[in-house]
Amino acid sequence: MSDDSTHGVTSLAGILTFVILFVTWYRKRDPLLDAIPTIGFSDPILSYLSVARFYLDGSRMINEGYEKVKPGLFKIPVFRRWIVLPAGAELIEDVKRAPDDVLCLRAAATELFQADYTLPMLNMKDQYHNDVIRSKLTRNIADTFNVVRDELIGSLADYIPKSGEEWTKVSILPTIQRVVCRTSSRVFVGAPLCHNHDYHELALGFTRSVMKSAIIVGLFPKPLKPIAARFLSNIPNRTRQMMAFIRPLVEERSAKLEAVGNAWTDVPNDMLTWLMSEAKGVEKSLEGLARRLLLINFAAIHTTSLTFTAVLYNILSNPEDIEPLRQEVEAVVEEEGWTKAGIDKMYKIDSFLRETLRRDGLGFIGMQRIALRPFTFSNGMTIPAGTMIAFPLGATHTDEASYSNPEEFDGFRFSKLCEKEGDVLATKYKAVSPSPESLFFGLGRHACPGRFFAANEVKVLLAHILVTYDIKFEDGKGVPGNLEIGSFRILRDTNVLFRRRQK
Repeated sequence: MSDDSTHGVTSLAGILTFVILFVTWYRKRDPLLDAIPTIGFSDPILSYLSVARFYLDGSRMINEGYEKVKPGLFKIPVFRRWIVLPAGAELIEDVKRAPDDVLCLRAAATELFQADYTLPMLNMKDQYHNDVIRSKLTRNIADTFNVVRDELIGSLADYIPKSGEEWTKVSILPTIQRVVCRTSSRVFVGAPLCHNHDYHELALGFTRSVMKSAIIVGLFPKPLKPIAARFLSNIPNRTRQMMAFIRPLVEERSAKLEAVGNAWTDVPNDMLTWLMSEAKGVEKSLEGLARRLLLINFAAIHTTSLTFTAVLYNILSNPEDIEPLRQEVEAVVEEEGWTKAGIDKMYKIDSFLRETLRRDGLGFIGMQRIALRPFTFSNGMTIPAGTMIAFPLGATHTDEASYSNPEEFDGFRFSKLCEKEGDVLATKYKAVSPSPESLFFGLGRHACPGRFFAANEVKVLLAHILVTYDIKFEDGKGVPGNLEIGSFRILRDTNVLFRRRQK
């Protein structure tokens, strides 16, 4: 076939694809959605210009809609659909209270990550791993505290050696990713696997694989998605790698349980054991366990490492805050030792984490849900079945009605509120306490089940670094500009200087 012919076929295919998308979109137009204000163009064709604007300037579009309608609903266009966002605490509470058979978080996650095609064996209706995280992982934070801290200290010593008075230059984001990966893996699969470099590469690379596969598969029409996933996704290979890593552990533990049952008193206290004890049906298979572990790594490692990096950037940008934080850590450790109870008393450390999450969270929208049937908000507005809803995180967290000087970073914003109210351990101001004004961990029964473990990990890591190292940006450098794509804020890496603490 000649080049001209090939070009002609390609052009025709492109035109037909556009026509199909346009007709499909137009037929799905719903007068209920038309009644909701749009940020950008509502016209079927011009709305694609707004899609382009959203991916280039998403945070500003969301803030514009929030200020325009609050309290109310607005919508923004993304590829192939609208997203409706509630502005205001009352409407967010409506979403929180809605039952799962009306506004479904699982259906939204399945679509966002194309899970039916990228993780076909994973039964998304069976969310037993969330119950394991919510119960076993959270309840064992105190019991696993020492191994978590030991692993953090060991990994930091390996990746950021203390070298007297000399400064060591550290590429901070990949370093923190490896520290968090190794530490989390200690609780997920135990030692020695948590020290395996190839296992780290698998755990860290899986998130990139999921996101890449979801984007690629999402571009194809539904009949072609299985084919696209089969030939373009490397997730099956990642799954086989995880199966190879955990096979000896699963076989050894299964044999021991079969031989001695409840008499096995030193059963490993880690995520793999908990999953093995709770899984049912196909999820008990080696492949099922491998996929669950990969999914848990996906949820835990990157978000925790990115959050800690954002916290560190804020500390380095506000060096006057280092000494008060150090004093708190040292005072609490003297009283409580390095324990979970001690970490829970470090309310200034907690405030710094919560303020970072408020102002520098990783996304501008979150907690997506899909309406499985029409849903009416308390203000009388109704959305049709099939609509995607999301919380406007960034706009909510910078609302002047909830926060004074919301654009300003104040690491002690929440610790000062605790002091003002005479309760330095006030639960409502803790980083792990969701509310309609603090949505970074979700809300209600769908709040992030792993937030207690993640927050504890971040705070232990921060407390240890503060009392062990001096830290600073390279001379003349500061926080690198974030990359914003659509609803995502992507932290850029930079070098941070470390040395053994001098005073």
